[in-house]
Amino acid sequence: MKKYKYLFLLVGLSIIGCSDLEEQPVGLLAPDGFFKSTKDIQTAANAAYGHMTHEDFWGRKMSLTLMMRGDMVAFGDPTTSSRRIDHDVFTVQADNGMIDGYWLRVYQMIAAANQAIAGAEDVDVADEIKNPVTAQAYFARAFAYFHLVRQFGDIPYITEPVTDLVASSSISKTAATDVYTNIIADLEFAKKWLPDTQASRSIPAKSAAHSYLALVYLTKGDYQNAYTEAKGVIDNEGTYNLGLEPDFQDLFDSSKIEGSKEPIFTLDFIGISDGDDGRDYQAALTGLRDDEQYGLGGGWSVAVPSLAVYTTWNDLDYRKSVSLDDTGVFGGNVVPYTAFKESGGSGRGVNRPHIAKYTRSIGTTATGNGRGSETNYMMMRYAEVLLIAAEALNETSPGSTEAEGYVNRVRARARNGNGAAFPADVSGLSQDAFRTMVLEDRKWELAFEFKRWYDIVRRKMGSEVFSASGLEGLKENFDPNRDYLLPLLSDELSRNPNLEPQNPGY
Repeated sequence: MKKYKYLFLLVGLSIIGCSDLEEQPVGLLAPDGFFKSTKDIQTAANAAYGHMTHEDFWGRKMSLTLMMRGDMVAFGDPTTSSRRIDHDVFTVQADNGMIDGYWLRVYQMIAAANQAIAGAEDVDVADEIKNPVTAQAYFARAFAYFHLVRQFGDIPYITEPVTDLVASSSISKTAATDVYTNIIADLEFAKKWLPDTQASRSIPAKSAAHSYLALVYLTKGDYQNAYTEAKGVIDNEGTYNLGLEPDFQDLFDSSKIEGSKEPIFTLDFIGISDGDDGRDYQAALTGLRDDEQYGLGGGWSVAVPSLAVYTTWNDLDYRKSVSLDDTGVFGGNVVPYTAFKESGGSGRGVNRPHIAKYTRSIGTTATGNGRGSETNYMMMRYAEVLLIAAEALNETSPGSTEAEGYVNRVRARARNGNGAAFPADVSGLSQDAFRTMVLEDRKWELAFEFKRWYDIVRRKMGSEVFSASGLEGLKENFDPNRDYLLPLLSDELSRNPNLEPQNPGY
């Protein structure tokens, strides 16, 4: 077991999410008297990161929600829970169980981060000693709010430990623009105080804060600042010990990823779990039902790429073979995807290629179907920074050979040194053509890495990608006036009317 991996640390220290303010407080702990050293700050910060590997968050609920809402993945098993299917077909209601599952968990992350930040004020040591540790909490808080604001828009923004239940139960929403301002401030603090490198990429370093600032600005459409921040990461490639992993497959090999220079910030699972703490379900959710090839007992065929993803992805692109499995093993026989359903014993598979990134090399697993892996989920990796720089620079200085160079670095790896002519280097594109190209390159480079939905939202591409010509065909329920945001939970609104109004259309 690796020394620096996080494991559901101090769940009890995290205070409360808004949905439990009146009914079931998870715990209430003021920092007074507890925080005496930087070790105590670290303990509270660790709690925030521990929550990130819970089933409620990246173990299943939030991650699956993001994947299903994109245009590349549809449900494979029609008997899977309706709360999942609703996100794929855009019939989500305000009591959706996926949202209910992770809303509280994200606020628990925030609560733990707030404890660390508040407690640091009581630790009587120099800023140079305590701030590099406190910066981990600032980064965690920014990371949590960045997910929430992109999904819900205006949200409750809490920066202090909760010590008064009555006051907290009547908190109002903060405008999304102000939430973004606070996220940027937290990341600026983290960028200033975090070290250039850490012992593990699951502990945020300066590069993580720097890179997330680039993504936040890109999301806001502030392309100059997005480019400036991304270029700052690129210019410090050596200082931050970053680079592209030579073999794309190794990014998804749990035995190799720890030594890679490409991950910038990861959620690091360790192949053991206690209940749903630290348990990863992606192999089960994306794996082929009854498949024998990886010794996992087969998956559940829940989140399965649409067939058009496979048929439109050029075979010369090495990333396709890494990202997808188009054969399975049943009864010791290799079977093509066209016969998956008929070959499985349950008959509940689906005849489409399945995602391979989370089944092929996931190491030790805690239980059947691959639930509980040793996978490092890359929340940010260096290839994305290069694509952020390219996209942003195209908006401010179209026709830039610098922007082309960033894309071409990523594309060169996708050719896998095999002399293939695809994907070819880009040059001479118009601003509009370059914009389309770089978004397509993000789609393939980051396929199934939970990024696509956020790209669709920030570029308002839903009416295009969910049309009849989209990868999943027509999504007739998609409403651009409603579906770029998720609904606030009905239970939250009933307990706290100050959270009104509900998001449009719900």
